[in-house]
Amino acid sequence: MRRRLLLVAAPVLAMGGCTLGPAYERPEVDVPARFAATPETAEAAWPAAEWWRGFGSPELDGLIAAARLYNTDLAAAAARIVQADAQVGISSAPLLPAIQGTSRADYQRSGNSRGGLPGGKRYIDSRTYQIGPNISYDLDFWGRNRALAQAAQASAVASRFDQETVALNVVTSVAQTYFQLLAGQDRLGVAQRNLADAERILGAFRARLSVGTANALDVSQQETLVANQRAIIPSLRNNAEQQRIGLGILVGRPPERLDVAGGTLEKLQLPPVTPGLPSTLLTRRPDVAQAEAQLVSENANIRAARAAFFPTISLTASGGLTSAALSTLTGPGTLVAALGASLTQSIFDNGLRQGQLDQARGRYDELLAGYRRTTLQAFTDTEQSLVAFQYTTEQEALTREAVAVAQRSAEIARAQLAAGTIDIITSLNTQTTLFNDLDTLTQVRLSRFQALLNLYKALGGGWVGPQ
Repeated sequence: MRRRLLLVAAPVLAMGGCTLGPAYERPEVDVPARFAATPETAEAAWPAAEWWRGFGSPELDGLIAAARLYNTDLAAAAARIVQADAQVGISSAPLLPAIQGTSRADYQRSGNSRGGLPGGKRYIDSRTYQIGPNISYDLDFWGRNRALAQAAQASAVASRFDQETVALNVVTSVAQTYFQLLAGQDRLGVAQRNLADAERILGAFRARLSVGTANALDVSQQETLVANQRAIIPSLRNNAEQQRIGLGILVGRPPERLDVAGGTLEKLQLPPVTPGLPSTLLTRRPDVAQAEAQLVSENANIRAARAAFFPTISLTASGGLTSAALSTLTGPGTLVAALGASLTQSIFDNGLRQGQLDQARGRYDELLAGYRRTTLQAFTDTEQSLVAFQYTTEQEALTREAVAVAQRSAEIARAQLAAGTIDIITSLNTQTTLFNDLDTLTQVRLSRFQALLNLYKALGGGWVGPQ
């Protein structure tokens, strides 16, 4: 039976099968020679695999470790990988013959009511039992099954790149929220110190009022400043608490079980990072790799849709043991075998196959546009982050100078106010300027951290794609 099967299949197999194109080629994209915001002499310093450790925060390291274990978006991405791998098995199954074990029992009664049969019987009962395998195989001459399997394999690869993209988004979201928490605590600390300073000056005014060296208007104006500073604090506390609570969804824990001490941005480091060539960036972004894997998958779907226009060649074989009595099923002379081949060609399908091919081509064009947009987004994200980090660094330095000047002005105003050489309005103005500059400095420092964080994300967060 095996020899007969090979004899039927050999003429077709000898033709080697066909590949009905198109062969996949990486699309052309406009890649700049270098990043405009990076000096030509700068040496590349790509992010490390665990780049977040460069900020020097053990608490942040712990939060990110928890997120990588328990984040629900990452769990969903892992489940999509399982589904994609299962689809690979489903799509690859037709590449090999299907073998089924069968058993069959037939009963038949023949004769007539008038008799006349040997032995005077009116009816003859016959029973037949059969057991054996059935083998079927659709010969993949046009490459349709191979194309479907390759499409599923590329989709499985894309699902892994998707998981890496989700992981990068989760890690940067944790860091982003944590930095906002620290900045919120810094702003709260600044507001509390400003309130304490304003209250000390108010106490001095009240003491002077009691001895007649100050008037009630001076005291009232300082009380207004104190009241305004005190009113800011609840909002800042709410903002910091909202960020702490928001970490819960990222690390996969209820907020009630999340213990985050926080701290200050001032104690964190800003690890340096410098992008290399833009062409190298495309190999370090998992979203770019995912977009290309989807292109590969859809290109294979086009080949499968083309192959559907051609005949289907099917081979079948069956064999086994048969007997008139179940007890003698394994006896001599009971071997049976059958072999067949068929060719099926659709003549009219009302445009079904053409529609499927057009749909696959349209989907490929859509994914191609998405791939090119993803590459452009990679270059744009990097340039924006580089520019943002450059100018926020400059802004922080200038704001620190402004704070130092405002601090000196406030100290001079207090001394002159105590000596009675300036009025309360001048003192209030210097206090307000200092308070605003201190709060601005905290927000600018947060912007600088966010710009650096966005740069790490734009550079793929230390991810390196397969060659």
